[in-house]
Amino acid sequence: MELTLEQKIQHIINQIRPHLQADGGDIRFIELTQDKVVKVELQGACGSCPHSRLTLKDGVEATLKKYIPEITSVEDINLPF
Repeated sequence: MELTLEQKIQHIINQIRPHLQADGGDIRFIELTQDKVVKVELQGACGSCPHSRLTLKDGVEATLKKYIPEITSVEDINLPF
């Protein structure tokens, strides 16, 4: 059975999660918009870290786009863009 796009995103986020948890943070999938923007919430240390934007773009977004090229971007619901 083929996974839905949201299931694929959840699977990849679950692979990323232990790396964030090792630094005292976490990530929560919020939604996938119609224009293929993944909304997440960085939590714990990741939510307040000065490098959270770097983690989001160079870590989470780059990984998701590598495996799911149709993703246009990843945004943290708590970070202004």
